[in-house]
Amino acid sequence: MDNHTEVGLATYHEIITQTDAWQEATDVVVSQASSLRAFWQDGQYDNVVFTGCGSTYYLSLAASSLWQTLMDMPAGGIPGGELYLYPLASYGSLEGRRTLLVAVSRSGTTSETIAAARQFKARNLGDVMVVTNYDDTPLAELGDVTIAIPAGQEKSVAQTRSFASMYVATTALAATLAGEDRLVEAMKELPGQGKKLISSYESLAKTIGSNLDLDRFYFLGSGPRYGLACEVNLKMKEMTLTHSEPFHFFEFRHGPMSMVTDTAAVVGLLSDARRGYEQAVMEEMAGLGGHTLALGDSDVDISFDSQLPETVRNVLYLPVLQLMAYYRARAKDLNPDQPTNLSAVVELDLDA
Repeated sequence: MDNHTEVGLATYHEIITQTDAWQEATDVVVSQASSLRAFWQDGQYDNVVFTGCGSTYYLSLAASSLWQTLMDMPAGGIPGGELYLYPLASYGSLEGRRTLLVAVSRSGTTSETIAAARQFKARNLGDVMVVTNYDDTPLAELGDVTIAIPAGQEKSVAQTRSFASMYVATTALAATLAGEDRLVEAMKELPGQGKKLISSYESLAKTIGSNLDLDRFYFLGSGPRYGLACEVNLKMKEMTLTHSEPFHFFEFRHGPMSMVTDTAAVVGLLSDARRGYEQAVMEEMAGLGGHTLALGDSDVDISFDSQLPETVRNVLYLPVLQLMAYYRARAKDLNPDQPTNLSAVVELDLDA
């Protein structure tokens, strides 16, 4: 490990200790498995809506994609602010159907998410499940069920450990409700795999993150990995004030690749199932002069070598890319603990 000063120390600590929060997230869901299954069966839901703001909106995109894959049920991710401001556009067609709203918030005090949950309950659209790192909050009080992961709590503004802990919880939840006990069992190996990954690739994260000749980053991910691509893109923006954008793999060809130069980094979150298609995009971007970095379970720049089922190992994409943003912030003399213009919680005066 590198020597670290007080500047950015909280963020660094939260990144490298996040695997403990992964463990707690899985344990919490496993401990509540019977009650969660009963809640789900009693609800007789027709569909699921995940919501959050900022990082937790991106978590909602990733979680809803995985949910549809495992549960074979309509699911979507919608920002809390959109649910509140434009409810008819967001879920107007859900009137008369049983919906589970999964509200995700690190603090449990985010104004838009609270307002959206209150409005949802007022319209009697269904039940609310809360996923959070704090269980004694206004949002948790609105939950018919709450999944809280205290080990994910953070001091820094940018979400790293908290995001990963809540994402692991939604993954374990989907696997549990789908009756995929083998997937839940496999998830118990994630903390050990994450620690190995951080140890193996922290130096690479520092090398790439500290390369200030790179002036733009593009993060590519498809399926359940698109929401994660959005999240690591946000970390690069928040911590480093660097031009950064997320795209689906194929979408990147439709215009955005015109921005690829020898100062661009193209980071690909590669799958197993669609590896050939995704790798072809990465090779094309390298041909245009871009600096490419591929992550996946094997035969890539950052290899997990986990041999875990693809559906439940996606959290492994996060730590090295979070460290890359951390080291870039340090190289630019920025404080990743206190990103420019941001606060840990956005609280607004809303009439809910």
